[in-house]
Amino acid sequence: MARKKIAVIGGGNVGQTCAHVAAVKNLGDVVITDIVEGMPQGKALDLMECRSFSGIDVDIMGTTKYDDIAGSDLVIVTAGMARKPGMTREDLLDANIKIVKPVAEAIKKFAPNSIVLVVSNPLDSMVYLTASVTGFPKNRVIGSAGVLDSARFACFIAMELKVSPRDVQTLVLGGHGDDMVPLVRRTQVNGVPVENLIPKDRLAAMVDRTRKAGGEIVALLKTGSAYFSPGSATVTMAEAILNDQRRVMPCSVWCEKEYGVGGYFMGVPAVLGATGVQKVVEIDLNAEEKAAFQKSLDSVKKTVQEMKGKGF
Repeated sequence: MARKKIAVIGGGNVGQTCAHVAAVKNLGDVVITDIVEGMPQGKALDLMECRSFSGIDVDIMGTTKYDDIAGSDLVIVTAGMARKPGMTREDLLDANIKIVKPVAEAIKKFAPNSIVLVVSNPLDSMVYLTASVTGFPKNRVIGSAGVLDSARFACFIAMELKVSPRDVQTLVLGGHGDDMVPLVRRTQVNGVPVENLIPKDRLAAMVDRTRKAGGEIVALLKTGSAYFSPGSATVTMAEAILNDQRRVMPCSVWCEKEYGVGGYFMGVPAVLGATGVQKVVEIDLNAEEKAAFQKSLDSVKKTVQEMKGKGF
């Protein structure tokens, strides 16, 4: 059986992490694409040279030519400007429209049958842009956000309780921004409600830290943004799709009547499998959660409308 083919567009820190993790998991042959001559080729060769002791059986190539992504089963878009200290994800809008739009055009031309995972920020707007430019069915364009945001919330809870993060089950909804909605009420530690384990004020602090987690890393790094966690989260989604695992994951997906969104990409739980988004999973939200979700949706709508105003 032929191997799957994964294209990673954008060979920076997030892109190289995606390529590395996908290769270690042997999900398929990987093509790293970037506009900087030599950089994707060098990173691909570096990964190829560690195969003998890393359990990697797939091929990795680097290129500056979009036609090399032809035949890709899945495309991961990490291209775009990274945040700098003091910037919000929304501050990247102008720069990343100019970067992501031609990427989406290339995907439409050279990989018309692929499923696309978008990582570029502002996330929910860039997913909207990619879906609009490619014209792909909405189930085949997905934003990588909720898996990462939920993992961050789980991390902070595990650190607080000094337990394994694998035993923390949580869910973060909404747009990938400072208005995201960590669902404390539905968070458990191996079946035990987290509200029984951590005081309310400490949980509130963790919710706030989760919302600002990306900015915290940007402030610490000073010259870039997070890449290990976003890259690994995205490949977790890729694995679910390529191996038809049908896993329920929070991610930015197209919602019409679901959650009352009305035609935007928004972070909600969805079943990911061979065709991309196989189903949006709706859960009941209480009044407080609905209000927080609406606030996050309003932020996403504002950014999308701003993007449309720029004539993307």
